[in-house]
Amino acid sequence: MIRYALRCEHEHGFEAWFGTSTDYDDQVARGLVECPLCGSHAVSKQIMAPAVAGTKKAPSQPDLARMQTMMMQAAREVRSHVEQNFDYVGDAFAREARDIHEGRSEKREIYGEATPAEVKKLKDDGVPCAPLPPLPPAPDKLN
Repeated sequence: MIRYALRCEHEHGFEAWFGTSTDYDDQVARGLVECPLCGSHAVSKQIMAPAVAGTKKAPSQPDLARMQTMMMQAAREVRSHVEQNFDYVGDAFAREARDIHEGRSEKREIYGEATPAEVKKLKDDGVPCAPLPPLPPAPDKLN
């Protein structure tokens, strides 16, 4: 297994594991590698130091598969909870989040879309917000 440090076009950093370096190339070409924060498929490898083998035993393939399944289920449950219990405000998310934060709109849980620049401005101004996990890929799109 190879762990790559990756970065999307929006400068979100994350890591991903691949069986071989050619697996990474193949999955990127097929559009299977995406940023877990924004869903962008414009992903590139970052420079990282090689891992030095130690005495720790790497997880077995069944353990990795089980962990992946658990993480995808958790992402589905989080997203489902938000969609069922929060108000969807579409592309007005940044404005509505700011209005709620500043007391100009009723306090409630919301979700919607915002550009990376809008999210940065909200965070810079102390308005709490977090990305909604993207829907995990369908089982037939998994590598």
